[in-house]
Amino acid sequence: MSNNSYRTVLSLCIALGAASTVSADEILDATTTLPNAKPGECYAKVVIPAEYKMETEEVLVKEPAERIEIIPAKYEWVEEKVLVKEASQKLVSVPATYETVTEKVEVRPESLTWLTSLRGNAPQASPALLEAAKNGGVDLDAATPGMCFHEHRLPAKYETQTEQVLVSEASEKVQIVPAKYEWVEEKVLVKEASQKEVAVPPVYETVTEKVLVEPAKTVWKKGRGLVEKIDNTTGEIMCLVEIPAKYKTITKRVVKTPATTKVVEIPALYKTVKVRKLVSAPQEKRIEIPAKYKTVTKRVKVSDAKFVWHEIHSKDLDASTRTGNQICLKKTPAAFKTVTRRVVKTPAATKTVEIPAKYKTVKVRKLVSPPQEKRIEIPAKYTTVTKRVKVSDQRLEWRSVLCQTNMTPGIISEVQRALKAAGFDPGPIDGVVGSATLRAVSAYQREKGLPRGGLTMDTLKSLGVNI
Repeated sequence: MSNNSYRTVLSLCIALGAASTVSADEILDATTTLPNAKPGECYAKVVIPAEYKMETEEVLVKEPAERIEIIPAKYEWVEEKVLVKEASQKLVSVPATYETVTEKVEVRPESLTWLTSLRGNAPQASPALLEAAKNGGVDLDAATPGMCFHEHRLPAKYETQTEQVLVSEASEKVQIVPAKYEWVEEKVLVKEASQKEVAVPPVYETVTEKVLVEPAKTVWKKGRGLVEKIDNTTGEIMCLVEIPAKYKTITKRVVKTPATTKVVEIPALYKTVKVRKLVSAPQEKRIEIPAKYKTVTKRVKVSDAKFVWHEIHSKDLDASTRTGNQICLKKTPAAFKTVTRRVVKTPAATKTVEIPAKYKTVKVRKLVSPPQEKRIEIPAKYTTVTKRVKVSDQRLEWRSVLCQTNMTPGIISEVQRALKAAGFDPGPIDGVVGSATLRAVSAYQREKGLPRGGLTMDTLKSLGVNI
């Protein structure tokens, strides 16, 4: 099919597709993608809608949790007898005989306290003093009441040692042995031998010498002779002539011996004199002086001063080393208060009437069971959700469509009736593709998920229309 034929068919198909806004020329730009059509067939590029499928999924609506219930405490009321008045006696007739008695009541319990002394109102030992005593060897926990401990300062210990101390280091004493000389007669050079250079003038002589003025040469000259003229020759004779060199004798004065110099020796001058000559050179004599030492007595520390504690009755350490710090463990006895009261010494002479103790019954609320926490697990809640999942995206495809080439009023009327039966208003059933029919076709395609873009063969098949 030619491009003109496709252009005609496409124009007809576009007329049927109300939603299309693409011209035939624009579609023909993609002729390489056009389907292999047969004469009389129409194709349109239709929209293939995206495909979806329905899936169900369990979705967590509410996470698992816990509900806490508090079980309150349980109480019960019980009756208890409470002493209101103690039992007593009442003497009748003969008055009782009374006496005063004292009774000790404990006011303060017995206690142990570390003091600085057991005498007088000594202050309590400070924590620092107790720590010092502990570090000084006192077992505070093992001490018994009445024990006292003194602190002693043991001075540093020294011992006397003797030591050889260098007073003067070993050295050397240098003595100089003077040089020895003697007088001798000796020839002394007064003036050294020398040389004097004297000029010798040059010597000349007269000589004669031949000097080349012009060197030897050859030239061509005409010659003469008896020559027979042959052919066209001129008969002229040319000879190569040698001309000898030319010399000139000159007289000149030349140097026979050049100017020179000669050395004249001047002998040395000597004088006899008395000379003091060294017989023996001065010498250095080293005498060793030994080092000198002195025996020194010195006091060397053996141990540092330290503080120690010991029990006050111990005689291990001298009293002079005491620092004055002292701790004593004092036992403070329990304090009692003397209560004086009047008691019956003898009862009345008559009879003793016993007065019973009085009790009162009271209701007391007692705990039977404490409050408790009860944890109740609340399970997670899920719901089934149906969702629409896309399977494929929307795309464009060439599909066979109904157009003027393969369209008849009868087919259009059948399409209109099928649309109306499906619930879509195509307008009057007149076999004409109007705007109402095209709107009904588009709406039908959208609802059914069919490719949109004209009266496709898929749409006709879905409507049950055969061509």
